[in-house]
Amino acid sequence: MYKSTERAGAQYTKMAAEQHGNEGQTEKQSTDQIQVAVDKLYKPPSSKHVTGRLLLAIVGATMGSFQFGYNLGVINAPEKLIKEFMNATTHARTGSDLHDAAQTNLWALTVAIYSAGGCLGGVSAGWWATRFGRRGGCIMNLLIGVLASVLMFASKRAESYEMIIIGRFIIGIHCGLYTGLVPLYLSELSTPGIRGAVGVLHQLAVVTGLLVSQVLGFPVILGTRASWDFLLGLAIVPCLVQGVILPFCPESHRFLLLTRGDEAASRKALLQLRGSSDVEDEIQEMKAESDICENQMSIVELLRLPSLRQPLIIGIVMQLSQQFSGINGVFFYSTSLFEDAGQSEQTAKYTTSAVGGTMVLMTLVTVPLMDRAGRRTLHLAGLAGMMGISAGVTFTLAFRSEVGWFVEASIALTLLYVLFFALGPGSIPWLIISELFAHDARPAALSVCVLVNWASSFVVSYLFPLLQSGIKDFVFLPFTVLLALFVTFTFLKVPETKGKTYEEIAALWRSDKSSTEELGLGKENYGATTKA
Repeated sequence: MYKSTERAGAQYTKMAAEQHGNEGQTEKQSTDQIQVAVDKLYKPPSSKHVTGRLLLAIVGATMGSFQFGYNLGVINAPEKLIKEFMNATTHARTGSDLHDAAQTNLWALTVAIYSAGGCLGGVSAGWWATRFGRRGGCIMNLLIGVLASVLMFASKRAESYEMIIIGRFIIGIHCGLYTGLVPLYLSELSTPGIRGAVGVLHQLAVVTGLLVSQVLGFPVILGTRASWDFLLGLAIVPCLVQGVILPFCPESHRFLLLTRGDEAASRKALLQLRGSSDVEDEIQEMKAESDICENQMSIVELLRLPSLRQPLIIGIVMQLSQQFSGINGVFFYSTSLFEDAGQSEQTAKYTTSAVGGTMVLMTLVTVPLMDRAGRRTLHLAGLAGMMGISAGVTFTLAFRSEVGWFVEASIALTLLYVLFFALGPGSIPWLIISELFAHDARPAALSVCVLVNWASSFVVSYLFPLLQSGIKDFVFLPFTVLLALFVTFTFLKVPETKGKTYEEIAALWRSDKSSTEELGLGKENYGATTKA
């Protein structure tokens, strides 16, 4: 194998020399052709074999995704109990109760502050991943999660609802970092044959955490006046599990070689991940990518680079389509939504758990579909389905007083709405960031896109209860309009990345002939050579 790699390297050198010597070609054209040669010569293995060490790394990383989902949904079930605590605390301090408007705004802040923290964590994710590594970044992040969990758990004993709000902000930072670190770590550890399926495991862990938080919030478990603080404090458990698992997981071999320049450590990590000594081709492929992408790109450089403008816009709109689909309105406020539709409080909580169960089951279905049906197809189908169902939910809620069975229909449609979200918009925006960008631009692009996602989540989670009290039964109508716009954009602009190399994807963005040389970065051509 090593000799064949040497021959491939010699062939690459010869081809590069021939291409550089062709008269009449520009330097950029020569570089483009060299990259195509690299892509043909150094292709990473497409094996679908999952080793024990890779599986351990997947489990350790996705506990961070589980944490994200748990804290996304944990605030839903104990809403009335925490509002009572806020009111009782205010009465004990001032001698008067919170009036309705103040309580609504305070609760909206408690819910939405999680997304505000996520914005801060998200925009820092690229820097954090470069500074500490992918696995190392996850380990460092555990300290933030432990602090937040302790604050939220201690809030009732300290008679301070402010500790809940501060804890929610800090746990938001914690989870914001994970939404960047986990997809990046999983993508870089995986071979092309399993990259799509492994990428979906991030979203599967998110919705599993969401479901667990909903089940634990049942009145017969922890959703009681005596134990809601334990419900919030259990966020420490994923941190403890990760603290045990992650030290035994390898760091990303791509990070070690392409960022740290440590070939020996990268080779050692690859040997552990692949369970084979036959890793030389992957090493050579990374070296070839390193020659093209010498420096990590900053966010400013990314924003200034014309050749990356289109993929960045696509990445941003994909994140917007996830959040402005209105799904977080269902995640955060489903219990009160179902109560408004006519269900009792207890029944509404059980229906909310059905939402989480639907998400888990449908996300499981998408694991094998991701590398078969394709990213664009699933995302488009999911958005189109949500658009039609959102209109249906609006119609049934508006006329439920006139048609009795419309109450049940609106609830059933809400479950279908979640099902179509899980089909594509739930997982694909996280997965596609790593596919649209090569190693040098990936951390910066990831920071921008994750920031957009969390900022959108903050807007939706804060405005949804205000919309709900303002336009009531028509609360899903604005999202129906936005979904129509996202369907149009996806159909016209988003490429299919299934099975394509980074070079093939990068070729889509080079039509304007612009280059990174304008920024003085020494990269005449953008694009890596690894397979998406």
